[in-house]
Amino acid sequence: MTEPTNAHSSQTPAAKAQPLNRPVPKRRFGGTAAQILSALKFYKVLAYATGIMLLLLVVELVLRYVFGSVLVAGGTNVLTGQAHSFGLVNIDGDAMAVTGGVNLSTLVLIAHGWMYVVYLIADFRLWTLMRWPFGKLVLIALGGVVPFLSFFVEAKVHKEVLAEVAANPGATKRY
Repeated sequence: MTEPTNAHSSQTPAAKAQPLNRPVPKRRFGGTAAQILSALKFYKVLAYATGIMLLLLVVELVLRYVFGSVLVAGGTNVLTGQAHSFGLVNIDGDAMAVTGGVNLSTLVLIAHGWMYVVYLIADFRLWTLMRWPFGKLVLIALGGVVPFLSFFVEAKVHKEVLAEVAANPGATKRY
């Protein structure tokens, strides 16, 4: 008796292990290499600025909630009537002993908030040009929320972008 031959069983294991000769899909970016490198530079500046502002924000929150003080420039001391130049002022509830000065602690809060918005714009711009998955955008966005994380994420993203752009010099634009 002859055994039925199977087309799949006639191949040797070595033949099965060889990859098919499919062309490797070309990497497609959302812009040119110059646009990507420009977005990377913008992201890098905002990552460092946001990281520094976040560290200032942490210091401000510690001063406010641990020591009950805010940083004030200028104004007049309500209790003594003397001019206040620059320094920490104790707060009781929401009342300060200095009026007419600039509350630098509040300015740090506002500046960080707006800088984080611009940082998110930089993240989004880089993310769309690189055409990364959504999870990567979330990870990059967390860099402006967790102290010190923006510095580490920026270094990783910077290396990755440069490597991808260098590895795909002929990558086509999305449109």
